[in-house]
Amino acid sequence: MARKSYPTDLTDMEWEILAPLIPPAKEGGHPPTTDMGEICNAIYYHLKTGCQWNMLPGDFPPRSTVYSYYSKWQGQGVWEKFNHTLGGQVRSKLGKSTQPTALAADSQSVNTDQKKGMCMVLTDVKR
Repeated sequence: MARKSYPTDLTDMEWEILAPLIPPAKEGGHPPTTDMGEICNAIYYHLKTGCQWNMLPGDFPPRSTVYSYYSKWQGQGVWEKFNHTLGGQVRSKLGKSTQPTALAADSQSVNTDQKKGMCMVLTDVKR
């Protein structure tokens, strides 16, 4: 039986972009039996709705499996790759470079050293 569709589900186009960024299963281990697209859909549902892991709808893979992938991918930097890739594609569609060329920061959002009036200077700005 097909599961219910949720507004947070990945489109086929989004999945085509993200699927290659998911780390492969460990060699020599048991082959994965869970659909990685469904794992992503469950994680996005959790992130968008703010529900607790144990409150995921029952038609997603088991919550322990979903959380395990979420936690593992967080440690491996997979979420950063997702955001970097998708952000670059959006910038490209807008006719911009895939990498930002400037950074703006104010004293409210940048940690300063302990001396009053001294602000951290960002020097790694690409031109």
